[in-house]
Amino acid sequence: MALKLCLNTSTIKPQSLTDKIRLAGEAGYDGIELWVNDIYEFVGQGGEVSTIEKMLADYGLIVPCMIALRGWGEASEFEYRFMREEAKRRLELCRRLGSPWLVCSPPVDPCDFGVLTRRYRDLLEIGRQVGGVKPTFEYISFLKSAYHLNHAWQVVRDAEDPDATFVLDAFHSWNSNSTLDDLRAIPIERISHYHIDDAAPHIPPTQQKDADRVMVGDGVIDLRAE
Repeated sequence: MALKLCLNTSTIKPQSLTDKIRLAGEAGYDGIELWVNDIYEFVGQGGEVSTIEKMLADYGLIVPCMIALRGWGEASEFEYRFMREEAKRRLELCRRLGSPWLVCSPPVDPCDFGVLTRRYRDLLEIGRQVGGVKPTFEYISFLKSAYHLNHAWQVVRDAEDPDATFVLDAFHSWNSNSTLDDLRAIPIERISHYHIDDAAPHIPPTQQKDADRVMVGDGVIDLRAE
């Protein structure tokens, strides 16, 4: 299967949703990673999802995944019942826009990985119920829960579900001191997407944040090795 290059729209976050789609199309990307909240905002201001569908079709853009479901891992058991309904809404929106995956973000603070895994397994089942959209887990290096590549693999492996996957991210791997040996121990079919990004020189790993990322090739990550 040929590699498809898609734009992560967090890199042009100040732009409007329609401008993000236009810019991705004009730049020649194969696809665009949309943020669910951008679409919620667009609709809240009077826009229609059908407008987004038409723009994607006009520019020939696929939607490889959408971002994100947050708060599900740290919610109380009572709150999680409502979070399941929000997950369903977001998964249904993914299905409408042709996105096979919805990214599920980990908690900001330390968490119970047993609860996280159980709930991720539950989200996978909800995805099957809404037509086969798959929640995919992500690790975030500057958070305090699932910040390491091995944490993501632990959740995916322990979910014991054939649809369980995670998003590989060059920056988060480097910034968490994850290693190539860690990566190569993971079956490739468990990786849903690869975020290609780079890390700023002169700031050591474990100390960088989102804003420290730089253009691919301008940083210190050995992307060829990955």
